Amino acid sequence: MKSMTGYGKAICNLPDKKITIEIKSVNSKQLDVNLRIPSIYREKETDIRGMASKWLERGKVDINMSLESIATSTNYSLNKELAKKYFEDIKQFSEEVQTPFPEDIISILIRMPDVVKTQSEELNDDEWKQIAQAIEQAFIHIDAFRKNEGEVLKKDMTQRIDLIQNNIPIIESFEKERLAQIRNRILSNIAAFVEQEKIDTNRFEQELIYYMEKIDFTEEKVRLQKHCTYFLETMKENAANGRKLGFITQEIGREINTLGSKANDASIQKMVIEMKDELEKIKEQLLNAL
Repeated sequence: MKSMTGYGKAICNLPDKKITIEIKSVNSKQLDVNLRIPSIYREKETDIRGMASKWLERGKVDINMSLESIATSTNYSLNKELAKKYFEDIKQFSEEVQTPFPEDIISILIRMPDVVKTQSEELNDDEWKQIAQAIEQAFIHIDAFRKNEGEVLKKDMTQRIDLIQNNIPIIESFEKERLAQIRNRILSNIAAFVEQEKIDTNRFEQELIYYMEKIDFTEEKVRLQKHCTYFLETMKENAANGRKLGFITQEIGREINTLGSKANDASIQKMVIEMKDELEKIKEQLLNAL
């Protein structure tokens, strides 16, 4: 089992730059990837998304790549001839309009069109291979983080399923007394309105048996036990099983609700409430399970 919450980081050191890759993820119904990468690596966005799909499967994922230049940058050119032409034109224009020549002429010239040109850096295949390896390492780290978080979820949910299962024999211990109380209550209610000698004993017993069968929850207890066992077995599977476990909890909830509706006993109702409480906590945990 894995959690959808995770964090991974890796650093790629190149001769002239350092690339830091950070990946964060939280729970989501689908895979939702948000990329923040330097423009030079934009053409590799599809590759990065493919790696995210391979490693993470599901979750809201933020991938941030930051670039730090180490060597002195030389990826620009200064058009000196054009700057001189701008200088002469500005000087001539200031004389014509009788305006003082600007003191900050250099800063003005640098901002003029096409004086300073940035040379676009091309992506190097060998460089990308190293960066891709670092990205893969960051995914390995976040995957390990998710596995550790998943073990915490698994341990917690196992304990809660055990608590639900432990309540089943407790409910059974109240069952004999419950049926006797229901029978006596029905007899007492009938006696309050009908004289004893007018009661058809055979018919009464038939109706009583029919009623007892309707409120019998033996099948619900058996199904509840099976669903709990299936839940524990599913958690041990290697595949992503968060959605599957969610479906199983729905079945567990149905059986617990039926137990409650058939109980007609305060002690059993108390056990049902405790089981519902544990099941709700399991559902909350499953929101973060992959």
